[in-house]
Amino acid sequence: MYISQALKSLHEWWRYLVGILIVLIGVGIFSIPHMIAISIKSFNGEVDMERLAQNDVAYILGLFEPNLNLVFMLLPFLGGLILLFITVKFIHKQSIISLTTSRKSIDWSRIWFSFFLWGIVSSIMIGLGYLIEPENFEINFKLVPFLILVVIAILLIPIQTSFEEYLFRGYLMQGIGVITKYRWIPLLITSLVFGLMHISNPEVDKLGPVVMIYYIGTGLFLGVMTLMDEGMELALGFHAANNLFTALLVTADWTAFQTHSVLKDLSDPQNAGLTDIIIPVFVIFPILLYVFSKKYNWTSWRDRLIGSVSA
Repeated sequence: MYISQALKSLHEWWRYLVGILIVLIGVGIFSIPHMIAISIKSFNGEVDMERLAQNDVAYILGLFEPNLNLVFMLLPFLGGLILLFITVKFIHKQSIISLTTSRKSIDWSRIWFSFFLWGIVSSIMIGLGYLIEPENFEINFKLVPFLILVVIAILLIPIQTSFEEYLFRGYLMQGIGVITKYRWIPLLITSLVFGLMHISNPEVDKLGPVVMIYYIGTGLFLGVMTLMDEGMELALGFHAANNLFTALLVTADWTAFQTHSVLKDLSDPQNAGLTDIIIPVFVIFPILLYVFSKKYNWTSWRDRLIGSVSA
């Protein structure tokens, strides 16, 4: 069983507390280049200090050229992932494989299946949106900036999404599970914290608190997928595809990822916001779970989602 993998390693509660602090240090260290760049702009008088002091996320995200800004955004996740892996190895004496899956080795076919399934579905949805309401989009494609974006996105976005998955569906899911001895507790806690982690995103300011349904619902979807499949592979593939294809295909002035994508969304998000929240969480995600359950023969839903944790 996936959560039980942590029982084979050092799993005292204080180790997870120390581990989280170490991970935060890694995130902080790799945030320094962004802070230095902002300081240089401030010294040159190119920054609105009032908006900076207010921690205006949308303003901060627009301070730099989009590709450079994307690098600054994603670097802290690299620091977090490196320090998380070091923590698992030296603080918990646990292998990365057992953090990832209950299988003897990481099943890359699962990662790629989930990646391409959601990549194709999300691309079709974006394409249909453009065909149905072309007035809500403008062509944003510029060859050289886009090619640079492709390289940055392929190199760094999977690191960003892997960090979030290894932290929430891996480290915290296993840690809270072996401490509380129940599966439903880490499922709910990690989903809630994953959602709240996005509370400073520009989308929340634009759409309002209702968008948290999407973030928390996505966390719940990824958590259910991980527990039912007894490993993180499907969640790793889905999350990477979700962020990568979005960054490459569509951007907007009010989103966290402001990129040199193919399309730019010009619509007022408040007009369709509720639909964009409800349909994925309550329609598309359940359909995907059904597809995965049939392909990988998931059984014992009750025990895997709310059962107890044992060696």
